[in-house]
Amino acid sequence: MVRKLLLIFAALLMAASVWFWVQDITIAHQETDSRQRGIPRGNLSDLYPRWLGARELLLHGRDPYAADVTRDIQTGYYGRPLDPRRPNDPKDQQAFAYPLYVVLVLAPTVRFPFPLVQRAFLGLLLVLTASSVLLWLRALQWRISLTAKLLWIILVVGSFPAIQGFKLQQLTLLVAALLAAAMACLVQRRFVIAGILLAMASIKPQLISLVAIWIIIWISGNWRERRKVFWSAAACIAVLLAGSEFLLPGWVGEFRAAMSSYYQYTGGGRSILDVAMSPTWGRGASASLVLVQIFLVWKLRREPEGSRAFQWSVAAVLATTLIIVPMFAPYNQVLLVPCAMLALKELRTLWNAGRLARFFLLIVAVSLAWPFLSAVALALGWLFLPATTVQQAWPMPMASTLMIPVSILGLLLVGKNAICSSSTAPYLPATVST
Repeated sequence: MVRKLLLIFAALLMAASVWFWVQDITIAHQETDSRQRGIPRGNLSDLYPRWLGARELLLHGRDPYAADVTRDIQTGYYGRPLDPRRPNDPKDQQAFAYPLYVVLVLAPTVRFPFPLVQRAFLGLLLVLTASSVLLWLRALQWRISLTAKLLWIILVVGSFPAIQGFKLQQLTLLVAALLAAAMACLVQRRFVIAGILLAMASIKPQLISLVAIWIIIWISGNWRERRKVFWSAAACIAVLLAGSEFLLPGWVGEFRAAMSSYYQYTGGGRSILDVAMSPTWGRGASASLVLVQIFLVWKLRREPEGSRAFQWSVAAVLATTLIIVPMFAPYNQVLLVPCAMLALKELRTLWNAGRLARFFLLIVAVSLAWPFLSAVALALGWLFLPATTVQQAWPMPMASTLMIPVSILGLLLVGKNAICSSSTAPYLPATVST
């Protein structure tokens, strides 16, 4: 009992330290820097451009992709429209760069004032993120104690990717929860619901594209039993597209133009590989990595949803997505939760898989622990050092950000044979035991 309490206390301390680092060190530093350089700061909510675009379309018939709506979005997001003559103004135009059917998801909120919507959505994201931990455990068929579940929830909700998502009200957290629910439904053979959830997750197509390719490959491995996933997802997508076309005919072209502009004004849409190498070599490496991943999951396409090979595929596809996606925002790393779970679940198998696997295990452990431990150090430093001194070290917990998805994918690739060749996990359609 004492050991459990100490573990919970340690997890709470680390999570609280990360929250403190974000709010009282990082944001405080950014606010000071903004005042000195004249950088505008409004509500800074990533939900706001989508919400305002939905409201203007549904209530006033305005095109959310239009320049005048973009200026209105900037007024709320930044506090004023961006001025290209001001060198310190942000480059991100905060235009409505989502598939139009996101307005169908946000439709129930458009008649409420945004501050109320913002608070309600934050509460929803907190609940969904905590619930996604339990859903991923079910998807991986990992039976752990109630204390262990609580530790996972505390550490996930208290991680920097999740906190950044909460602060920004990022729809990535909603997509992550939808994917977790979809994978849990697949394992329980609730194929129709799984397909619908996967279709809903496509509101962020860059995060779902590789997952969709893998799911289609997996369905082809046993079309007779798994076709319900395909048809339910296709039907849901068809309804979303038809509804969107009814609301704004020709929106697909506007969406493509908005995405193209987004990648231009945010620096060309660079992935982790683009940063580590160069745009040219990075794109080549991304394409090669996708082909390798498709080849690997193709070989596993006949594996049942209760197998370790299926679990490996889930984790490997999500880790690959984080490396190739043309944006390396930390909040996207909430999608790596099942990868970390699988690594810990298969810890003994991976440790016995050889020196290279042990090397990657250590790198993953250090990369994941660093933000928590450095945040604790900064929180303690706040008690004894001047605030300005501590704020100067605000980037320290982010030092391992790029290393996390790279090391996780490396571990999964090196440990693939060890994980997939171990005894097959039993099919457990029942709820996870507490």
